Amino acid sequence: MTQGTTAGTPPVSVLPGLGGSWAVERGRLRRDFHRFDVVFFLVCTLVGLDTIGSVAAHGPEGLTWMVVLDVVFFLPYGLLVAELGAGFPVEGGPYVWTKLAFGRLVAGVNQFLYWFSNPLWIGGTLCIIAITTFETFFTPLPGAWKYVAGLAFIWGGVLSVLLAFRVGKWVPTIGALARIVLLGFFAVSVVLYAIRNGVQPLAARDFSPTYAGFVGLVPLLIFNYVGFELPSTASEEMTDAQRDVPFAVLRSGLASVLLYGGPIVGILLVLPGKAIGSLSGFIDAVKAVFTVYGGSVAEVGTVTLTGWGQVLASIAAAGLILGVLTSGVTGAMGGDRAQAVACADGAGPGWFGRISPRFGTPVRVNVFSGVLASLVMMVAFAFSNGSAEKYFAAGLGLAISTNFISYVFTFPSLAVLRRKLPEVARPYRVPGGRVGVTLVAGVTTIMVLYTVIVLIWPGFGVGWFGTEGDPADSLPKSFAGERWAYTLSQVIPLAVILAAGFAAYALGGPTRRAERERIGTALESTQD
Repeated sequence: MTQGTTAGTPPVSVLPGLGGSWAVERGRLRRDFHRFDVVFFLVCTLVGLDTIGSVAAHGPEGLTWMVVLDVVFFLPYGLLVAELGAGFPVEGGPYVWTKLAFGRLVAGVNQFLYWFSNPLWIGGTLCIIAITTFETFFTPLPGAWKYVAGLAFIWGGVLSVLLAFRVGKWVPTIGALARIVLLGFFAVSVVLYAIRNGVQPLAARDFSPTYAGFVGLVPLLIFNYVGFELPSTASEEMTDAQRDVPFAVLRSGLASVLLYGGPIVGILLVLPGKAIGSLSGFIDAVKAVFTVYGGSVAEVGTVTLTGWGQVLASIAAAGLILGVLTSGVTGAMGGDRAQAVACADGAGPGWFGRISPRFGTPVRVNVFSGVLASLVMMVAFAFSNGSAEKYFAAGLGLAISTNFISYVFTFPSLAVLRRKLPEVARPYRVPGGRVGVTLVAGVTTIMVLYTVIVLIWPGFGVGWFGTEGDPADSLPKSFAGERWAYTLSQVIPLAVILAAGFAAYALGGPTRRAERERIGTALESTQD
């Protein structure tokens, strides 16, 4: 990132880009989001505990592609958000950037997808990981108790999001610290386990990148790397968004690479490759590693924890549940705020565009998100026939693709706004002028578009042009031999969600009409 303007130069106002009732609602916001709050918020967002096992299940090759994507995607993505977040520090972040670039209709539907992906994620993958962890380390949850536990998980997160930001921001901070402690202690335990028991041999050829591995890993790795824009959804609640966004992007990005890569190495060193599951990989590794404090691993691989091993593993399990919960909380804090801004602006039902005078948060959207997440959880449990792995695979794929379709329009806004609004002061700019901006916006957009394609049709391109592999091998293991069942589990919900996005925009019609009438009245008064 390069310095673009003199420090302290105020940006050209972009608030006229928001209309509807937002001028009233923004007066209820409170500036309680400080620089290091933003850093911890991003660490909590970027270090996703739900995909560690899925990446490790692909073996050492996953580490190779992770390093490649650090350079090819993560770095340009961080530069992109640093410029947009600092140059357009307006509540709503990605919604505002997309609206200024492509108009309210595109931004409204785009924002609906961005927001809707979070209830899918919370009610889907995060909920199942939390429940699986609880059952593994504490006690089974038979019958209706599984639903009760899922609802408690979801609505505990909703309560955290509802709170005033000066209180609620501590939830992501605690989540970030829990990650640092949990993953740090796991790394130390891996070293102790290796000294006592040795490790799984990793051959150099296992790190060789393949196209089939790329197809399987790109959705997981890029999904873990997105989230830089979330703090910008609360730009007007920051004390200094123009300085704090670039500062936080750089520091949280470096921390995230280390915190995410370390546990994957640990899992590969501890567990045999065939024993690593996408859902339970990290959970199984924790159990095995913590036998150094008390317990044993049988020849068949069964782990028995005793004494301090059981105690510490239970604490780690609680930390893992807290970690996945706070991932959902940060996503909801950002997505719900941006959706409330969109609704107040006329791109959605005006009733949802209200900021609570008491809490300074979008309570109505928060509650509705909790309702949707609860429905997702119950429907998924009902239709997965008890298969947690199938539920996990379908839910994760749908959450990622819904989220990434929105990025297909958000990322190009960097280049469009450089051209359309060159007069806006940008404290930080993507280096390289027009070429640099085109490269950063183009590469990130292509990567997320490609990810959507391989999520809907796993194995896309495998076997083409002489590449090795069978496309069927790219299907989630729980959907082996069921390509159309998996693809329909993605396409049908995506079509319904997209239609709902257009319907939500239509429901914003009264707000848009009221705005046009106010503008018309103001013009008449001026002419008189």
